[in-house]
Amino acid sequence: MSMRATKRSRALFFFLGDFFLSLLSLFLAYELRFNFSVPQEYWSGFFKIFAFLFSFKALALYFFKQYHFTWRYYSLHEFKKLFLAHLVAYGAMALLLALFYPYFLPFPRSALVIDLFLSLLLLSGFRIAKRLYLESLQRPLFKTAAIYGITPQTKHLIDSFQSGALEYKPQVVIEKDPTSDYIGGVKVMSEEEFLQSSLQPHAFIIAKELEAKELDNVIERFKHKTQEFRIATLTKEEPKPVEIEDLLARKPKDLDLEAIERFIKNKKVLITGAGGSIGSELVRQCEAFGAQKIVAVEMSEYNLYQLSENHPNIVPILCDVSQKEEIDEIVSLHKPDLIIHAAAYKHVPLCELNPKAAIKNNILGTINTIDAAIDHHIPHFILISTDKAVNPTNIMGATKRVCELYAQNIDTKKTILSAVRFGNVLGSSGSVIPKFRSQILSGGPVTVTHPQITRYFMLISEACQLVLQSATIAKGKEIFILDMGEPVKILDLAKKMMRLYNKEVPIEFIGLRPGEKLYEELLLEGAEEKTRYNSIFIAKPTTLDRQDLHRWIQELLKAKSKERILTILRHLVPEFRHKPHG
Repeated sequence: MSMRATKRSRALFFFLGDFFLSLLSLFLAYELRFNFSVPQEYWSGFFKIFAFLFSFKALALYFFKQYHFTWRYYSLHEFKKLFLAHLVAYGAMALLLALFYPYFLPFPRSALVIDLFLSLLLLSGFRIAKRLYLESLQRPLFKTAAIYGITPQTKHLIDSFQSGALEYKPQVVIEKDPTSDYIGGVKVMSEEEFLQSSLQPHAFIIAKELEAKELDNVIERFKHKTQEFRIATLTKEEPKPVEIEDLLARKPKDLDLEAIERFIKNKKVLITGAGGSIGSELVRQCEAFGAQKIVAVEMSEYNLYQLSENHPNIVPILCDVSQKEEIDEIVSLHKPDLIIHAAAYKHVPLCELNPKAAIKNNILGTINTIDAAIDHHIPHFILISTDKAVNPTNIMGATKRVCELYAQNIDTKKTILSAVRFGNVLGSSGSVIPKFRSQILSGGPVTVTHPQITRYFMLISEACQLVLQSATIAKGKEIFILDMGEPVKILDLAKKMMRLYNKEVPIEFIGLRPGEKLYEELLLEGAEEKTRYNSIFIAKPTTLDRQDLHRWIQELLKAKSKERILTILRHLVPEFRHKPHG
């Protein structure tokens, strides 16, 4: 049955129910008016009165959308509309009687008042009875739940559960220091009372906003009392499962959204690598902050297609940034106010296996884009870099460090050129999290490279916002470093994910991959400088002879063998310590 047919049948059911109940209420009103001894002559005009009265009532009920809601969502709000519909309908009938009373004789006028209350009682009872019936059918399907925290959201959750809109049945509300015994008919307990109780709810639903560390502590404290943890949403949707991103998310307290909006609003922005995880998020952010035009440059046809489907107002351009003439033509044509260069090969083992491709895409692509920006007097340029550029141990990190050196030592003329360095972003295509999630749900094993390996993590949206915030304070040739917080041990990450999914699977250590190191670094030792934002630092510049830098980069681009590539990279990046076997 189609959605439209379902709505039609529901409305017809309402209408017929209202018809017969309205007929019953008017009949009872007559009987009550005459103490169940209605004179025969009064029955002669009964159906005439009913026809007019029900016509007014049906129109009013339709106008107040009493035939357009789902039964199980019937609430006080809907009852108010039912009450208003009755006032309108009976008001219209009273006006009709005042104007044409002789036409309706004989008619007991006080019966109209009695009928108003009876009709309201019967029609609202009809709707409530149906809702209760539906809830009774669904109760066996309910999962029990504990709600953590008393907030405005808590009562909304309880109401939604009790109406059948959500599939959980609340057993208890947990509050650190409760000031009441019940809320919405649900028992309130302190944390200690709940821990000592025999309650074992299927779900633990968090109704208050918690920082990542607080959320982690709550899950650790109550993990033996429940099967799943969820976070309440502000909509009528089911509470969403707690994901590892919620436990690792860092919310920078100095995020200056107003400064970002002032910087981006009404600007033309060109983003390379726009179809990737970071590039596509930068598109979303620039769109949200009011960019006048967004030019999305991407070499993957599929990624660009997906991006343009989600953001139809962008200018999608298929282009490989290593093609100098093409990128120069694009910059010349669109004359953006800001270029954000996110295009790069980032997968460490693949760059190890394909060093020439990594050099071409990462270094040549960056040089082409920077040169085009300078040649066409683009006001602002941001290079997206990585923590792997610090004391690199792999080809990918070394190529990104060369890009940083080029950005810091070239004559930028009128272009304010800066780089932003950060670690792993949660939700990116190369993140370990989707891999672990798949391995856990399929029964394992979870493959971890080394028991001690650590990485920095940040939400992709927050990282991109901080990238844009860095641009607002750029003066030229800075390498901005985002504060990624404390490093996370990957083994602990895997264990937390198993805890969230309530599945214990084997963990297998497979050894470091080529070029991989145990610890990523965001700053060289003693090389940081503060900005007015606590989440953003600046690395001290590295000054090189410009002609020497150009000459070695040209040698690198012409290198045929991996050995020659590594030799030149070591010359350009003295701190490069290649680890080809992990």
